[in-house]
Amino acid sequence: MAENIVEMRSVSVVRGGKYILKDVDMVISDSENLAIIGPNGSGKTSFVKLLTGENKPYYKEDGSSSLRLFGRERWNIFELRNRLGIVSMDLQNMFSDTTKVHEVIASGFFGSLDVFRNHEVTDEMREAVYGAALRLGIDDILDRDIANLSLGEMRRVLIARALVSEPKLLILDEPMTGLDIVMKDLFRRMFDILSADGVRIVMIAHELEDIPSCVDRVIMIKDGMKIADGSKKDVLTDAKLSELYDSDIEVPVDEHAYHRRIRGDA
Repeated sequence: MAENIVEMRSVSVVRGGKYILKDVDMVISDSENLAIIGPNGSGKTSFVKLLTGENKPYYKEDGSSSLRLFGRERWNIFELRNRLGIVSMDLQNMFSDTTKVHEVIASGFFGSLDVFRNHEVTDEMREAVYGAALRLGIDDILDRDIANLSLGEMRRVLIARALVSEPKLLILDEPMTGLDIVMKDLFRRMFDILSADGVRIVMIAHELEDIPSCVDRVIMIKDGMKIADGSKKDVLTDAKLSELYDSDIEVPVDEHAYHRRIRGDA
């Protein structure tokens, strides 16, 4: 029986007296994968940071607001992070260039940016690091400095880091931004395999073509508000995309992915 990972009712995020997200209602179960789309600055990342505990929820004074993660309202931030695997552009830029790939992956056990002297890496952890790397096809670069990685390799290293502690939810903030079409296809297939293995995914997608087939639900966020929520077929339509981006958009679909195109463009 499916259980809810996220239960959000009338939750907002306020920064500097301004609403970044306003009155968001949402339930995410452990039987679905979710993509979030919207224009730059619409509130997508702010929503994800609600899930990771980086953003503090703003509740209505009448007590009608609530946010429950994995069935609980109150969490120690470190305990919560142990249930989440997080991959973001910010994280990618935080590691030292001389950090080894295996050290980046192992740091996922400690929620740190390296493996420090006070961190005890057990044989079991080392096996898990190798297993995560093997799963993502990067087991041959474990001893390489991350400065010598391609963008696609580095993203897979960060995903391995996120998966190494077997999280309940994998959160991906634009994981395919900057990748070429061949690498995007590889990543879509990789996420489909992870999903088939039981990994639940919430991802921010920069482009429609970034959404893998395992994602069965799409949420649109615009100006800090949820304006659409449903299946890919129901949400990724010409009319809804045109409203979201304030442009005349058409959505061609091929056997691999959805696409976004301004009407009239070749």
